[in-house]
Amino acid sequence: MRILIVGAGLYGAVCAHELSRAGHECHVIEKRDHIGGNIYTRHDPDAGCHEHVYGAHIFHTSSQRIWDYMNRFAEFNHYVNRVKVTHGEAIYSFPINLFTLYQVFGVRTPDEARKRLAEDLVANPSPANMEEYCHAAIGPTLYKLFIEGYTQKQWGKHPREMPADAVKRLPVRLTFDDNYFNDRYQGIPVGGYTAIVEKMLDGVKVETGIDFHAERETWLAGYDRIIYTGPIDAFFDYRHGVLEYRSLRFEKVLLDTADFQGNAVVNYAEASVPWTRIIEHKHFDLNLKEPKTLITREYPQAWSKGDIEYYPARNPESEALFERYREESEKLAPRVHFGGRLGEYRYYDMHQVVAAALAFCEKHPS
Repeated sequence: MRILIVGAGLYGAVCAHELSRAGHECHVIEKRDHIGGNIYTRHDPDAGCHEHVYGAHIFHTSSQRIWDYMNRFAEFNHYVNRVKVTHGEAIYSFPINLFTLYQVFGVRTPDEARKRLAEDLVANPSPANMEEYCHAAIGPTLYKLFIEGYTQKQWGKHPREMPADAVKRLPVRLTFDDNYFNDRYQGIPVGGYTAIVEKMLDGVKVETGIDFHAERETWLAGYDRIIYTGPIDAFFDYRHGVLEYRSLRFEKVLLDTADFQGNAVVNYAEASVPWTRIIEHKHFDLNLKEPKTLITREYPQAWSKGDIEYYPARNPESEALFERYREESEKLAPRVHFGGRLGEYRYYDMHQVVAAALAFCEKHPS
């Protein structure tokens, strides 16, 4: 079977690898001038480390199967994501844990923390928006410090304008565990993420700088099956309307210092600071030997056509619109399959992307 895969990100690469192994002729086209999608990394010789070009990506999973699968393509280092948050002149441990609560409230034990948190909560069995939900779940103090300003920047809306279920959960750990993730496995691939995608695509025909939509009908007519990983609304020429996304702008700077912030990721929670976080790339590689360091400031921004769709902006209106596109997509199945974060209009972590791609290939081997 001749299969066209639109998009050389992680979903497309896994599909290309698996379906090629199954004997199919796969052809991958990619609009950007490189493979890897948003997990694209490149080595910066001046900083002596890999640059996460489209923001920080930390692979994490609790699935032995997914971890073993990814380790077929790379060795992972022992990086653990321990985020720090700045607000004003203070720097806090994050996610919220016992040390954070000591910094904020002065409590020292789990029992003291539990009691102090209970005093701060605002009882509300039916929160009408995200702010009310946070007040009920973690209290106004922690909400003001960590959620309000950051959310305003990230989504371009005040939490009062967002639905209560915009935050699925707000973990508060009554231990000193500051690992951002709860998963069993975690790390950064030695050699960067692009090397993983290159190995997945080894032996597969790949073309970059190709806009599928410029000659869509020709592409559709030339293959037995199409796996499309781009925005689902773009595939249908936005006929029902444009889905809501958020985009990002990155500002990178090479500094004449060996270590700028002492950590890979530092979030800036105040609305008055225009960026949401600064990442320092050498910390991902666990290599602090170089005399210079590369940092990137990350600025969320409104999305418009032509920008990269980084985050699906989930809300009742966009979900209803996506449902119309999903119904359209089902009419094209199984010849056209929509997958990945943009094809399914879902926020996927990398391990979820890999799992979804493998599940599709196993269900549709031919």
